Amino acid sequence: MEDGEFWMSFREFTRQFSRLEICNLSPDALSEDSMSHWNTIKFYGTWRKGSTAGGCRNHPNTYWINPQYKITLLEEDDDPEDDEVACSFLVALMQKDRRRYRRQGQDMHTIGFAVYEIPEEYRGCQNVHLKKNFFLSNSSCARSETFINLREVSTRLRLPPGEYLIVPSTFEPGKEADFVLRVFTEKQSETEELDDQISADLEDEEEITEDDIDDSFKSMFAQLAGEDMEISIRELKTILNRVVTRHKDLKTDGFSTESCRTMVNLMDKDGSARLGLVEFQLLWNKIRKWLVIFRQFDLDKSGAMSSYEMRLAVEAAGFKLNNRLNQVLVARYADNELIDFDNFICCLVKLEAMFRSFRQFDKEGAGEAEMNITEWLYLTMCG
Repeated sequence: MEDGEFWMSFREFTRQFSRLEICNLSPDALSEDSMSHWNTIKFYGTWRKGSTAGGCRNHPNTYWINPQYKITLLEEDDDPEDDEVACSFLVALMQKDRRRYRRQGQDMHTIGFAVYEIPEEYRGCQNVHLKKNFFLSNSSCARSETFINLREVSTRLRLPPGEYLIVPSTFEPGKEADFVLRVFTEKQSETEELDDQISADLEDEEEITEDDIDDSFKSMFAQLAGEDMEISIRELKTILNRVVTRHKDLKTDGFSTESCRTMVNLMDKDGSARLGLVEFQLLWNKIRKWLVIFRQFDLDKSGAMSSYEMRLAVEAAGFKLNNRLNQVLVARYADNELIDFDNFICCLVKLEAMFRSFRQFDKEGAGEAEMNITEWLYLTMCG
């Protein structure tokens, strides 16, 4: 082709098109070295409203709930002409199934990601999902070029060897989608999702007798329990709903029969499906302790907690859960991303009951339990 013909073709191309995208299956296709092989790590994640869809850094109260991925860059590039000690890698974030949603009238979400260097004091921490304070005190060292409503955003980066955190997010909080995060590294690296290990810090159950209970509480119990001196599920529901209505600062729809049944099952030691004086005192102590936590994490004093406040409150009560379980709790106990007092108490009661039940079957403390069909049905139907 003559020079004149080339420039005429180029002018025609620029007149017809405004954008050129070159697609490649992997970074290897961009390398001149046929022996070059990039390492590929792929993660499938989700943004879910109230639990993992925290939005971008502009929203510090929720940004930390986004999924987090740690990458450890181990080896610098082999480039004799480059004096910089750095590792090349490429991060690609793609939102899934958006073509299907587009047919339903929904556009692509605006997405992007940020990369943070993990400070020395955080290194070596086993799989810990970093909280709000980390992002308030640490700035990103790299990021996607922009937040944009494309199916995929990708950026090629060079950073010194070390540990880094990748946080993919939508621009606004509460936008739901599934995504794929791919990390391509030129040299050896290690990558893992940061997610808390499931655990419960259960206090030893109090050992009290009727002699340890003060007279005023005994008198109250006698009035509530009636002649049989035991509190049934129905009576417990009446008592708790009468109490919470006196606390005008708490938002509540009232305790349900099912939640009161769970409380009775947690505290009932003799299998009567009723609570005696000591059992009721122990339950009362738990509710008072959890009320303090509820008020502590109801940061705006609205009488209800947001879903991300609940995540912190559940941890303060002694329960560490992973992202998947936090999603389940929000779906089960939140209404429009808000958790009222009765749902918060029900959530903690259920968590404690299930952890204590599991430990009965996990005889060796190995995190595994064996049970027969009778034990399984008793646990699931009556627990």
